[in-house]
Amino acid sequence: MSLLGIAVESQQFSVVMRLSGEADLSTLGQLRDALNDQISGGARQLTIDLSGLRFADSSSIRALTDAHLALRAQGGILELVHPQPNVARILVLLGIDQVLTVRPQQDSGTAGAQLQEG
Repeated sequence: MSLLGIAVESQQFSVVMRLSGEADLSTLGQLRDALNDQISGGARQLTIDLSGLRFADSSSIRALTDAHLALRAQGGILELVHPQPNVARILVLLGIDQVLTVRPQQDSGTAGAQLQEG
């Protein structure tokens, strides 16, 4: 059984991918495959909902940035939304919030404050 849950909701060219559990080296292939499926399937706007993701390591963050670059090369956009505070902190520490659009959780001032730090 995988530690990473991936749920996908598609609407024509827009896709919301909800990640839950933990994303690390052991789930990297699963995450990359899911992202590549959406990009090769014609998604032009890919929203990654991180509200259910408790942990993300640097390899999984790299998969998200690679997907962002691939999508951007095709004229699309990728954004990360609602990261839990510990995932938001990793995004800030790695500088991902400077490269990708990251929208904080609406009900948590802590995540928003972390995303504003530089």
